[in-house]
Amino acid sequence: MDIQKIIEEVVSKLKLEPDTIKSFATDPVGTLKKVFNIDLPEEQLNEIIKGVKDKVDLTNLDLGSLGEEATGILGKLKGLFGK
Repeated sequence: MDIQKIIEEVVSKLKLEPDTIKSFATDPVGTLKKVFNIDLPEEQLNEIIKGVKDKVDLTNLDLGSLGEEATGILGKLKGLFGK
């Protein structure tokens, strides 16, 4: 398996699809498995993730309301368990 080739393919697709970038930023393993149909051992997935992050700037990514949604969901879960 050519990890570098996979990294290049993932980077190319991420640059064309902003929603996929957001998905990768919040759940890189899930995105690789679901969007890119990549099912490899964790060590190789981590190598791909590192390679992609080295090539795609995720630091200034506008995740929109994802943070607010996560806070709302966590608050509801907290309420369910009475804490």
